[in-house]
Amino acid sequence: MRQGQLRTVLEMIKFEHTLFALPFAFLGMVLAAEGWPAWATVGWIALAMVGARSAAMAFNRLADRRLDADNPRTADRALPAGEVSPLFVALFVTLSAALLFVAAWQLNPLCFKLAPVALMVILGYSYTKRFTALSHLVLGVALAGAPLGAWIAVKGSVAATPLLLGGAVLLWVAGFDILYALQDREFDRERRLHSIPVALGERGALIASAVLHLGMLALLASLPGRYPPGLGWGYWLGVTGCAALLGYQHWIVRPGDLSRLDAAFFRANGILACWLFAMTAIDRLLLGG
Repeated sequence: MRQGQLRTVLEMIKFEHTLFALPFAFLGMVLAAEGWPAWATVGWIALAMVGARSAAMAFNRLADRRLDADNPRTADRALPAGEVSPLFVALFVTLSAALLFVAAWQLNPLCFKLAPVALMVILGYSYTKRFTALSHLVLGVALAGAPLGAWIAVKGSVAATPLLLGGAVLLWVAGFDILYALQDREFDRERRLHSIPVALGERGALIASAVLHLGMLALLASLPGRYPPGLGWGYWLGVTGCAALLGYQHWIVRPGDLSRLDAAFFRANGILACWLFAMTAIDRLLLGG
């Protein structure tokens, strides 16, 4: 890979936003291990997440490059602007997917068997807005694989705890993706693309997002009851912070005023993921649940 194009691709997929999913993968890992697992396991989980997220984002840019070229908000992205070639991005997707498979193979047999399913979901999401307004939920399913996959990486099996945590991630992601999609409501309607903002309008989309985020908090609140080792005040402090950050998003994104949407989408959600992981890790590693 040419270094210049690689740098462009990493900027294009906002590589630093791997931050959204990685903390939830580490959260599933810490809960499964009831502490901190071997560093080799941590490393392979991190590489699997980097591979999966990089493949998904680059493929999304590849699949949407013609739509992006027609959308004033996205016309200056690297692919429609000609800063990187589709062939180079396709190669990047292939290598990123290969990293996911290698990491899954290093973890355990079940991870490796499920890797093709995970890849199908994270790549398939890119086409869902062409036929369903529930594409936000599909994106949620894709990121819900982070805590579930990390649990399987440690345990080699599935349990109620990672399914609840994955459900919380699903609702969180779908809720903030609905907010983000508000920016493109008119463009999506013109191009006959599907989204909750197109289907329900701005006010309806804001309500739907809030309902999903309330559902996320409900699942997080139910998690300690399905986790036999128990979770203590550190975890609950983490959940309280999540509630505050979600409330902040819905306070600054209001009907008729999307001016602070980037702040809601990027900063608040990145902090939320890191905060919940950090407080849960403190709870498990230092406070003993």
